[in-house]
Order: sequence, then C-alpha cells, then structure tokens
Amino acid sequence: MSDIYLGIDVGGSGIKSALVDVGSGTLTTERTRVETPQPATPHACSTAIRDVLDIYDYRGPIGIGFPSVIRNGVVETANNIDPSWVGQQVVDLFAGVTGREVVVINDADAAAVAEARFGAAAGVDGLVLVITFGTGIGSGLLVDGKLVPNLELGQLEFEGHYPSERFFSAKSRKREGLEWDEWGDRANRYLLHVNEVFRPDLIVFGGGLTKHWALYSDRLDSRLPVVPATMGNSAGLVGAALVASR
Repeated sequence: MSDIYLGIDVGGSGIKSALVDVGSGTLTTERTRVETPQPATPHACSTAIRDVLDIYDYRGPIGIGFPSVIRNGVVETANNIDPSWVGQQVVDLFAGVTGREVVVINDADAAAVAEARFGAAAGVDGLVLVITFGTGIGSGLLVDGKLVPNLELGQLEFEGHYPSERFFSAKSRKREGLEWDEWGDRANRYLLHVNEVFRPDLIVFGGGLTKHWALYSDRLDSRLPVVPATMGNSAGLVGAALVASR
C-alpha cells in the first residue's frame, strides 16, 4: 500500500494542504494555502476543502486537522471558527462533500502527532506539551509518545485574560504591533504558567513563529524545558496524514 496520504490543516486564517509520505514525514508536493472563508461556516469550509481536492491526483483517505475539540466526530468548540460548527458531525460532512474516507483531528493534536513521530518530541518519554502559537493557542499533550487528545490550554484564564489566547497568541503580536522582545516576554509568562501547572519533561514551541525563533527565544526563561518545533508549518499536515494512514 502507498505511504502517500493527503493532509489538510484548517486554521483560523488559512487552509493548508499537501501530499505526505508518512514513512518519512516529508511533503511530496508543494504546500498549498487558501484563505479560510469568512465567516468560516460549515458550508463555506466544506466547499473550500472539496475545492482543495481538485489540486491533487489522489483518491485515498484524507486526514484533516481542525481548530476544535473533536469527540466522536462531533465539533464541540468553535474558538477560531464560526459558532455554527458546534454540534456538527464534521467527519460525516467532510466525507460527504469529498466522497472519501476522512479522519478529523484537532489541529494542535495533529501537530503533536507529527512532532512525536518525526520532530522535536521523537523518542522523548514522559509528559510532553506541544504548544502552537497562531491565530489562537493550540496545545497537544503526549505521554510516552501517545496522544491525550483535546487539551485546550488556549482557553485558560491567565492574568485576567479569558481566553488567554486572545492576549498571548501570535495574532496578538500583529494586532497590537508588538516588537519581538515584547511578545517574547508575553509568551514567556504564559509558558511559565503552563510549566507550573503541568511540570512537563519537554515543551515543544510550535506554530508559524518558529521560523522567527532567534528573534524572541532569548526572552524565554532558562527554567523552561522548551525547544522549538522542528516540523515547522508542515507539522499539522504531516500529523493529519499520519492519522489518516492509521
């Protein structure tokens, strides 16, 4: 059987996709990105995902990372997508519009799966947190390399901000015009709080801002067991493809 699977990563601002070799964790096509429809309703998002399939000559199962708690195929939260998603049977919806077998997983969980298999968390025992800074803050929890799904640390209240992701996300840096050291100090406070609560063996710092790691990493406290994610913007795609292959 082929090791090539289609991974799709649905974010608050963009929908990324690529064919992935799940044996090596590498993309076999260029990563494609389209804007997430606004408002990001079930109809609009499912139409966008159906259109994504036209890019690829691919007929197999599809893995989709989605910015929500997903339980038994049902959307339970809608923090960075339209509220009309709550209660939607997302697996059935996407399978219906694509005509393919579909597996849907929380987007940060998909990134965690990829980092555990091929990235910064590969071979790491104990408790690992993968924190992704993007439109919101995603979080994936791994115990001895196994995923504990649907951890939503971006929904914590911290320093009077609820949900905390509104103040500490990568989006907040752009929205408020923060310098890198200012945002680094902000991310540091958030990570120190998370570290105090969970005491992880490792924190993997993920999301699109990892490519700018050198600009703010000196603001992170030396007590934090933190390393940058190594899968970059491919993490969600690779993780989604991995769960489809299983």
